[in-house]
Amino acid sequence: MNRRIAIILTALAVPTAVLAQAEWSMRQCISYAVEHSTEVGRQKIEQRQALTDYRTSLLDFLPSVSAQVGGQYNWGRNIDPETNTYNNVTTFNNNYSLSASLPIFDGGQTWNAFRKARLAKNTSATAVQKARDDKAIDVMQKFIDAAYAIESIKLMRRKLDDSQALLRKTRRLYELGEKSRPDVVQMESQVAEDDYNLLHQQNLARTALLSLKSAMNYPTEDTLSIDCSIAALTPTLPFGLTVSEQAVNSKPGIVMAEADAEKARLDWKIQRAALLPSLYLGGGVSTSYYKNMSSDLAIEPFRSQMRNNLGEYVTLTLSIPIFSPSTWRSVKQAKTSYRLAQLDVIDAKRQLHDDATQAIIDYEGYAKELRQMMKKTAADSLAYRLSYRKYEEGMLSTFDLHESAQTYLESQITLLQMRMLVAIRQKLVNYYINNEPLWTLN
Repeated sequence: MNRRIAIILTALAVPTAVLAQAEWSMRQCISYAVEHSTEVGRQKIEQRQALTDYRTSLLDFLPSVSAQVGGQYNWGRNIDPETNTYNNVTTFNNNYSLSASLPIFDGGQTWNAFRKARLAKNTSATAVQKARDDKAIDVMQKFIDAAYAIESIKLMRRKLDDSQALLRKTRRLYELGEKSRPDVVQMESQVAEDDYNLLHQQNLARTALLSLKSAMNYPTEDTLSIDCSIAALTPTLPFGLTVSEQAVNSKPGIVMAEADAEKARLDWKIQRAALLPSLYLGGGVSTSYYKNMSSDLAIEPFRSQMRNNLGEYVTLTLSIPIFSPSTWRSVKQAKTSYRLAQLDVIDAKRQLHDDATQAIIDYEGYAKELRQMMKKTAADSLAYRLSYRKYEEGMLSTFDLHESAQTYLESQITLLQMRMLVAIRQKLVNYYINNEPLWTLN
């Protein structure tokens, strides 16, 4: 029985272990980060708030209705409402009123407030998309850094393995009298250096992976294994790409900047409306109940007094602002904010255009460097193999072999770096020029 239970538990644990060890692609990391981003969540909350503000702005076109109920208990010297003379009695008054007010003209404050709320509602989804794109770009850069660090570990380990194998061979040759003691010491020094470089690179990889987890909002104590196959990506985009104004202007950053400028303009109009006359139409009904608690006379019933004292009224109120320095200051501040928002739009368009142009320049430059680096790495690989053979034949010193190996390693690392730079620049070019999304849901 215990054996069956152990088999079942093992069978259940295997898929979990396999899932935990599955490598995450860049798309999966970005998707996870977007779904768990606090900034995206904050924008979604603001999106719901924008919808609430929009619905509230619609209600502002309806009359405002209020009801009032008041009670007053008097004793001592007071005025008798029946005879309008002073007396010394105890009375109780009860008042009821229902009123409504509707703005006929308020300088456009209600209308412009509605337009502003409607604009905020319509652009709230764009704000969410901008937060997603910003998070995707951040995670994409962190993923590239982590993948570069992890792939560099493989190069460092391979270099260490080669140095250790060469050290063993040098020791054997020393025992046979074909190599000197300085050659062995030099190789031991090389192995120690390679071992240190590997350890240092592993620390850098852990730091890069921690930065990726932080950007993804991924639990730091959980294991995260990423797919580094992006290091083998080759350039696929043609050269000579140009920035399209239509593609750039459709980006969330530009849309949000233009929306902020329009909201600033509407704020300015709302503040200016406070300098204009306003006209309000109002009306209501009111009634009251009175009781003389010091008199023994019969009191008119509550229902009769409520009916007999019932009154209606209609009001038309015209308000003309004559002197209000604070309002003038608010209008000037709103106008200044609108002008600054217009400049922000120009800056945002210029910055995004420059970013797109820089992405194209970087991509084309890195793609060309990648091709040249592939040739150099192949040449350095051949030179290292030939140097290794010369060293075995005693025709090359340990120092010269070390220089050849180091040059080959640097070429491999530079080639890896070029591949990573081409990969991220290619995705950015596709985003800026071809409107390709940076991420998709799993």
